[in-house]
Amino acid sequence: MTEAVIKKESQTMKVLKLLLKIAVTVLCFWYISRKIDFTKAKDAVMQADWWWLFLSVVAFAFSKFLASFRLNIYFKNIGIYLSQKTNLKLYWLGMFYNLFLPGAISGDAYKVVLLTRKYDVSYKKITAAVLLDRFSGLLALGLILSVYGVIVLDKQLYDIILISGSVLSVVALYLVVKYLFKDFLPGFWPTFFWGIAVQIFQVVCVYCILIGLHLPLHQSEWIFIFLVAAVITVIPISLGGGLGTREIVFVKGAEYFLLDVHVAPIISILFYLSNALSSVWGVYFIYHDPLKDD
Repeated sequence: MTEAVIKKESQTMKVLKLLLKIAVTVLCFWYISRKIDFTKAKDAVMQADWWWLFLSVVAFAFSKFLASFRLNIYFKNIGIYLSQKTNLKLYWLGMFYNLFLPGAISGDAYKVVLLTRKYDVSYKKITAAVLLDRFSGLLALGLILSVYGVIVLDKQLYDIILISGSVLSVVALYLVVKYLFKDFLPGFWPTFFWGIAVQIFQVVCVYCILIGLHLPLHQSEWIFIFLVAAVITVIPISLGGGLGTREIVFVKGAEYFLLDVHVAPIISILFYLSNALSSVWGVYFIYHDPLKDD
């Protein structure tokens, strides 16, 4: 098979994946449109406290600021010493690519490409650093999900499964790093705690949205639904980091917990907007090399 044919097939697969994401996103919103009263949803937005919604953007942006510190620990483990300012620029660019250019190269892949070109570190090690950063974040997300699951799920069996699963996940990732990615072992616990901090501030973001929409904070079910949605949207089957699939989870979760179904997608969309408003500024670094000063 010639290189030209392989390249053509690769481009075709990219187009097909993009079309699939668009189809899934459209289908999700079509389904949601049949489940909610748009007048009630509109009223919820119009009556919102925009000061709290602004704070939700601040909380999300701060969570990503903390996440950039976590990733930089992994880079240092393999001998890439970026200043935190430079690392933040690179992270910001990755956020933009991940959210706004779903059909192009992902933000994670672009970071790997840039760093491989500039530093004498193998492609595999840089890729491992980026992937472990993802897994570290997912582990922290799972732990906080377990905490809220114990709070809102009134079944002892679920509590046992969640707690056991959390402990085993930490042990499993530690053993994987220890035996397969030894370079990153010194950073395991620091990145673990940075990951917890990142997820806490994303939960704070959702609490700000709930306050902004005048919803009672004791309804911890909303946070549990958000965390479940965050886990599910790790699977890249829709546009914009889970746009559409996250809203489906919110609507179905609201139905399950007997919450306000009409406001459910609003919470999800406002979280997406917090992400978008935090990420959009990364477009600047498409035209200004984030690694120029290092």
